[in-house]
Amino acid sequence: MTSFRAPLHLAALAMASTLALGACATGPVTDAADVTPTEALTRTEPRVDPSVWPESRSPFERDAEIEARVADILSRMTLEEKVGQVIQADIGSITPEEAARYHLGSVLNGGNSKPGGDLHAPPQAWLDLADAFFLASVDTRGGRTGIPILWGTDAVHGHNNVVGATLFPHNIGLGAANDPGLIRRIGEVTALEVRVTGQDWTFAPTLAVVRDDRWGRTYESYSEDPALVARYAGAMIEGLQGVHGTPDWLGESHVIATAKHFIGDGGTERGVDQGDNRADEADLAGIHGAGYPPAIESGVLSVMASFNSWQGEKVHGHRGLLTDVLVQRLGFDGFVVGDWNGHGQVPGCTPVSCAQAFNAGVDMFMAPDSWRELHASLLAQVRSGEIPMARLDEAVGRILRVKIRAGLLDAPRPSQRPYAGEFGRLGSPEHRAVAREAVRSSLVLLKNEGEVLPIAGSSRVLVVGTAADSIGQQSGGWTLNWQGEGNANSVFPNGQSILGGIEDAVAQFGGEVVYSPDGTYATRPDVAIVVFGEQPYAEFVGDRAHLDFDSGTTLTLLRQLRDQGIPTVVVFLSGRPMWVNPELNASQAFVAAWLPGSEGGGVADVLIGDATGKARHDFEGRLSFSWPARPDQTPLNAGADDYAPLFPLGYGGSYAGGTPAVGALDESAAESEGAGEGRDLVSAGRAAAGFSLVLSEDGGARANVSGPRAALGSDAIVAVAVDRLAQEDTRRFEWNGPGAVRLEAGANAVPIETSGLVLEIVYAVDAAPTSPAQLRLDCGEACRVGLDVTQGLGIAAGKGWRTGRLDLSCFAAGEDGLRSYAGGFEIEADDGLVLTLADVRLVATGLSAGCEL
Repeated sequence: MTSFRAPLHLAALAMASTLALGACATGPVTDAADVTPTEALTRTEPRVDPSVWPESRSPFERDAEIEARVADILSRMTLEEKVGQVIQADIGSITPEEAARYHLGSVLNGGNSKPGGDLHAPPQAWLDLADAFFLASVDTRGGRTGIPILWGTDAVHGHNNVVGATLFPHNIGLGAANDPGLIRRIGEVTALEVRVTGQDWTFAPTLAVVRDDRWGRTYESYSEDPALVARYAGAMIEGLQGVHGTPDWLGESHVIATAKHFIGDGGTERGVDQGDNRADEADLAGIHGAGYPPAIESGVLSVMASFNSWQGEKVHGHRGLLTDVLVQRLGFDGFVVGDWNGHGQVPGCTPVSCAQAFNAGVDMFMAPDSWRELHASLLAQVRSGEIPMARLDEAVGRILRVKIRAGLLDAPRPSQRPYAGEFGRLGSPEHRAVAREAVRSSLVLLKNEGEVLPIAGSSRVLVVGTAADSIGQQSGGWTLNWQGEGNANSVFPNGQSILGGIEDAVAQFGGEVVYSPDGTYATRPDVAIVVFGEQPYAEFVGDRAHLDFDSGTTLTLLRQLRDQGIPTVVVFLSGRPMWVNPELNASQAFVAAWLPGSEGGGVADVLIGDATGKARHDFEGRLSFSWPARPDQTPLNAGADDYAPLFPLGYGGSYAGGTPAVGALDESAAESEGAGEGRDLVSAGRAAAGFSLVLSEDGGARANVSGPRAALGSDAIVAVAVDRLAQEDTRRFEWNGPGAVRLEAGANAVPIETSGLVLEIVYAVDAAPTSPAQLRLDCGEACRVGLDVTQGLGIAAGKGWRTGRLDLSCFAAGEDGLRSYAGGFEIEADDGLVLTLADVRLVATGLSAGCEL
């Protein structure tokens, strides 16, 4: 086991926090003489007590030459130019010419925004677009000041938006490695690959301390342990930015880093993304704030405000946290950037107008698609005095200071900078070697009954499961697109699947590999490796109600292999610990591989030994998150009074030290899970686990719905991810010809009794169908029943979001009606219909339900 020790500043913080518990959390913030332009504004949110927080400061002093340069630039800027500097737009919603016209200070590429709209745009396209934005921004014709634009990107596990880049394990796996030196090297590789394609700034690292693993962003966290997050914070920032005080700091191979999301994102109630953190201030500082002092002391130049609330107040509008704590108490001397239209969630605000967030301390609005209207509203608010000019100058000065420190104001166009265009550095052998080492270091051995591991390289090895040959699944979300959906192996030219790594290792020692996704075989194998786990997801799409992993038919395969006496090794891919007692019972060895990224060979390095079975690499990973003993065991964190995990924080077996026997585990929780409670079918415009959304035509053509856009070959139906309450949380389906949108239940879907359940649909109709439309449910093999919904869709057209509830008795299925239902359905129309679908679920409700939408 590995013990996790808090650094000295955290130990001191814990003592200060204990003392502060009895104090008023709404005490004085500062003396009137120390009031800044931001503080002079009227407060509306609960005040904070900065004394609860540790003191820290950025390592750089205010340089007289830099300050004079900032003042000179500010004196020459027009109001329109100043307002433009505090806005960041998404490249999918703006052209370089528009960025210049509005004097924008920054652009970003969101998870689904790529040069030319091509999700697989070549590296040269990235560099060309970087040049275009830069050259437009520095154009001084017409008296423009010509300030270079910053391009920010979510390089969160490598330069993961670009085809061919090195993809590292997601943070949860890196936390299991417990190696700050490795983290620093990963930051260095990532920064260099970002420089190759011309970007200046990454929105990393995430410093969330996750306390409820149901959160869809759990894999973006290093650990539930704040001390481990604190150890990693400075290491990653030094890797990305360089070490302050050395010639390499913000040098040619480095980029600006971002500490995010300030603050409390990992501690929301029930793990709900963008939800409410209800911790007291001492825990907010000591647990969720643990990574920020070391990040600031390492010289991080940007901090991203968090979507979540703290005690009911949105952080984007919380001056106490963003100014009194972050800037004054913690001594942050960079700029604060908002998250994706996060300012629009502040009460009284919209994405196109939010003086409150700016006055609270957000220096740069992330306004991906709202930037134009926001620019106009900010101009009006400054002119009216709602935003003081002093506050605008303060924010612009912070942004300019960072651009100067990063050398951007003196830099040539991106393509003329060192390393730019050296595309051979993307996924280079040297970089892949670091990623492969990270994979080896992150693997956690949970079970090794009979020492089935390591596997002799001379063995006949059966590899089972489609996940074994899916670089996309092993890489997870934030991979080439936001959700990591639909990525075939062909779009990873510098990657290797887990299967590929096993094949290489076994071939090296004379063994044989048979790949059988469904577990069948002709010749009995010596051992089976079964690879399965979560499908890719990101952010709120990954939120869960519980931690029960339903492996469905894979569990049946595991039990069959066990009954056949074949030693079986599980490689489990997941973005969080999950309840897998049945799968643990059905396997001889169980490895938590997390989301390892593009280097599947790192898994084989540890699992496959030499020809005699001698290990080539040992297991080094130790759990940085506690593993649940029950599916409802959340929150589950070391130190809690009721702490009773299946595997505790720091657990992990090894070849050298052995692995404790697990024994037979209780599987009873799976039997009652979800019984009588309904079922999610579509959530946030995406098929729920165990289902898939497809488009189909009468002629048999089919297309899976994944990524930001999908269509049938003839464009009879087009599916587009669009925003409703959050980024791309719905799907808009446009019928240009006859066809259907189908939700198909997986082979392991279990029908549930329909008594007391209704079908609830959250939808909007943008255009009514011009011909009859049908909603049909699958009621069993070769059984489909339906309703004509033409009239209801017509009535709903143009009336915004609606929630329809259909009584399942309206769907006749023989004399007895629809008594059981597995969840499949289809919406069929000929043309004209434009339907936006958010959620579809079976619910037990006392609310009225009828036979019309």
